[in-house]
Amino acid sequence: QTHLMMDKLAKLVTDIGKLWANYSGAYLTGIQNTLILAVAATLAGCLIGLVCGVLNTIPCSPSDSPVKRFFLKLLRVIIRIYVEVFRGTPMVLQAVFIFYGLPYFTDGAVAFKGMSGIWAAALIVVSINTGAYMAESVRGGIISIDPGQTEGAKAIGMTHWQTMMNVILPQAIRNIMPRSWPTSLAPTSACGSAPAA
Repeated sequence: QTHLMMDKLAKLVTDIGKLWANYSGAYLTGIQNTLILAVAATLAGCLIGLVCGVLNTIPCSPSDSPVKRFFLKLLRVIIRIYVEVFRGTPMVLQAVFIFYGLPYFTDGAVAFKGMSGIWAAALIVVSINTGAYMAESVRGGIISIDPGQTEGAKAIGMTHWQTMMNVILPQAIRNIMPRSWPTSLAPTSACGSAPAA
């Protein structure tokens, strides 16, 4: 039994060596593309998530004008739909829809052709997927900050944007980064291998 196991292990190592000898360039290119895609798309996704998270927490009071309240509610609905759709569906499904569905539904007006098209589609998919997760993380991070800090900032005359940029966001970002960074990097391997194919 031990001899049989050793033979299988030796065969496995030999097969791995053959695969590496034949496809080492493709493996290294895939790793490189995955890392590039992970960094670029994660940065773009963080920006998308930050903007959506901040817009989703703009206060809306009964004293505001009806037009402002309407647009804030509409904005929140749009962001909520975006977050729920892209968090609730697999990234592979999103990639298939964007890469094949957009050209189909736009009659070829939006098409991803060649290697540059593959890269563009991969960046779009990972960015908007990461942005959906980051938007919810940013919103949760903002909500987790003590409301007393917002009230104190308003008491000294700071506007909402000044309060957000100088008081709330620095603390919220520090709270959300440790848990949101690995989540955003994990799915990129699915799309990162596409440009290497």
